[in-house]
Amino acid sequence: MAHLDMDAFYASVELLRYPQLRSQALVVGGRRAEAPTVGEEGVLKFARLRDYRGRGVVTTATYEARALGVHSGMGLMTAARLAPDAFLLPADFMAYRRYSGRFKSAVAALVPQIEDRGIDEIYLDLTAHRNDPVAIARRIKEAVRDATGLSCSIGIAPNKLLAKIASELDKPDGLTVVGPDDITARIWPMKVSKINGIGPKSAKRLEHMGVHSIADLARAELGLLQEHFGRNYATWLHAAAHGQDDRPVVTEAERKSVSRETTFERDLHPRRDRAELTGILVALCDRVAADLQALGVRGRTVGIKLRYEDFRTLTRDHTLREPLADPAGLLAASRECLRRAPLDRPLRLLGVRVSALVPAGEVAEAPGSWAQSEFSFGD
Repeated sequence: MAHLDMDAFYASVELLRYPQLRSQALVVGGRRAEAPTVGEEGVLKFARLRDYRGRGVVTTATYEARALGVHSGMGLMTAARLAPDAFLLPADFMAYRRYSGRFKSAVAALVPQIEDRGIDEIYLDLTAHRNDPVAIARRIKEAVRDATGLSCSIGIAPNKLLAKIASELDKPDGLTVVGPDDITARIWPMKVSKINGIGPKSAKRLEHMGVHSIADLARAELGLLQEHFGRNYATWLHAAAHGQDDRPVVTEAERKSVSRETTFERDLHPRRDRAELTGILVALCDRVAADLQALGVRGRTVGIKLRYEDFRTLTRDHTLREPLADPAGLLAASRECLRRAPLDRPLRLLGVRVSALVPAGEVAEAPGSWAQSEFSFGD
């Protein structure tokens, strides 16, 4: 199993267009961000983060900006306080989709068993290359660079959970192998937040319990975890800490949905923090739309996922007459879902999901104007 993650993908695509910004703190995001303008003597003038005004969020940032504390999903006004001199560019999803298609086509020519996880990352089934997975990973990295001019990082491991962690260990341009015997020495010393699925709030709650590292989590009693997180999430936490994950690679033909979600650094109230939440929702819809278009599919059912401060989770779905893949349509459908959700308590996570997928050129049968489904609160 391998996980391939493009390095600071959106920002890296922008640096191909604006190489003069290499090695600089650069942030991409915000629909109102100003595009570069031509100044005196034909020199391009770039906007600075300190001059931004609005409620947009960070789509991505270069590693230089990340070193200053800026990260995806952060409000641009917050990012401006951390890195006021960083350059700011608006997102160009059309360009990102082109480069996404290029790198995935290059990979598919070598390893056809691919699970597309979005515009900038994929899982790979390397069963056919089990005798020498590193060799094929090196060929993949070369093929991606030849096709796009960009670097990627690849993690090789027995399962998806460990492969994703491995792909983050040596960024950028990394190639990392993690085996079962490496879990104790390489994975356990890491912070619990390195496990995909443990957000800032969960990590903070674990810290209050004295659980700081993945090793601490592995040693924690399951009953204690259940008291704080509920049965389902606690069971997952316990398994993840031991490097256990049985999810298979799901190829495009089997794919049922496309989703993006973000866990907030602090709980956000739907009314008091409405502007910030609106910016996050817009950014999530942009990302999901880019993923759908990169996959060449549209979806008829749009759903939102809310996780409240007490870890209870609620979803709402909205089914449309016609499948869609555009950001504006996703935003409108997401807002329809939100109108049917309790918004009187602080939230710690927001997600957008599209299902009932069909190829972009295919017209789906219309079941009705819309249909709503509600799932019960989780443990």
